[in-house]
Amino acid sequence: MNKSILGLDKKETANLVGELNGLLANFQIYYQNLRGLHWNIKGKNFFELHVKFEEFYTDSQVKIDEIAERILTLQGKPLHTFTDYINLATVPVGKNISNDVEGVELVVNSLSELLKIERTILESSDEANDEGTNSMMSDFIAEQEKTIWMLNSWLGK
Repeated sequence: MNKSILGLDKKETANLVGELNGLLANFQIYYQNLRGLHWNIKGKNFFELHVKFEEFYTDSQVKIDEIAERILTLQGKPLHTFTDYINLATVPVGKNISNDVEGVELVVNSLSELLKIERTILESSDEANDEGTNSMMSDFIAEQEKTIWMLNSWLGK
């Protein structure tokens, strides 16, 4: 078996790098959606959501960096162009959203899509014995599941 410097199978690691780049692309779109929501939100929930969307995009910025650094740790190259992000992303793009409910629903839908991707990566990293990626995905999943629950509660669901 051909092993990387980390002791992981090189082929499995290359597949994980591809999956992580897909996650990176999706997080970049999610991040930009959150910036737009933060800037454009209007209405009675402005103060609450303006702060919350900033909290979410700040957290996303940290996760984006963690994903890119994990790709580098696995000896891959993180994607870094908007063209790559748009071509790979499956997270919905929000444009000109100023309504509170529509904005929160976009975040819930985006997080749901990120969870699907993260669970796929979790399976792949488990099969590859890549505990670093596995741990990162587990942490992301637990946090995002709780956020979805809280946002759905805010929506009255």
